[in-house]
Amino acid sequence: MTEHSDAPVVCDHRGCVKPGRERLFTGATQVTFIRTALALAVALYAAHERSLPLLLVALATYWVGDIADGVLARRTDSETRIGAVLDIASDRLCAGAIYIGLAWLDPTMVIPIGIYLFQFAVVDTFLSLAFLAWPLTSPNYFYLVDATIWRWNWSKLGKAVNSSLFAILLVVTGSVPAAVAVAVCLSAVKVWSLLRLVRLGMPVPSGCAVTAASAQARRPLEQDVAP
Repeated sequence: MTEHSDAPVVCDHRGCVKPGRERLFTGATQVTFIRTALALAVALYAAHERSLPLLLVALATYWVGDIADGVLARRTDSETRIGAVLDIASDRLCAGAIYIGLAWLDPTMVIPIGIYLFQFAVVDTFLSLAFLAWPLTSPNYFYLVDATIWRWNWSKLGKAVNSSLFAILLVVTGSVPAAVAVAVCLSAVKVWSLLRLVRLGMPVPSGCAVTAASAQARRPLEQDVAP
């Protein structure tokens, strides 16, 4: 880990953080909330009905919605770090519900699904949130920090392979050995990326978190608990 004490510099580079635009509710985040709720609801109903077609509808809702919120954020120039974190968390919820549903319908796929979910929900989540250590808007712009990690994880091809290949293989072939092989390969890419990230070093903010504003907000509480 490397120590970083300089405050982020506001600039005009696409992908660099813009503090003034940070807010929770944008058109893109509203799409994220809606597509996540819809995908989760359909996935749960699919599991209840033991219906593979419904589960595929949930998967399509997740994929289409994930593309839509990103496109909307870029087209309206409203990309935010808050939206990126929300998108990352929502993707994990959707993927977990859908893939666990697939394992429920076809228990023979438990092992490859387990491998995939571990790398996606743990290793890939850490990688995806690592952008927060730099003044970046989202992991889509990680090429500003390291082009190699970005290329394998968040380029258009990288994201397509990481999010789509495994699901398509499961549904189309139904082959356990092939699914295990793909899940292991994806995991290897994620672990390699994580090791490269560790060698790169993640900036660590320094200083005191208690700003003048937060100190003022804490003062009434401190008076309440004072002996």
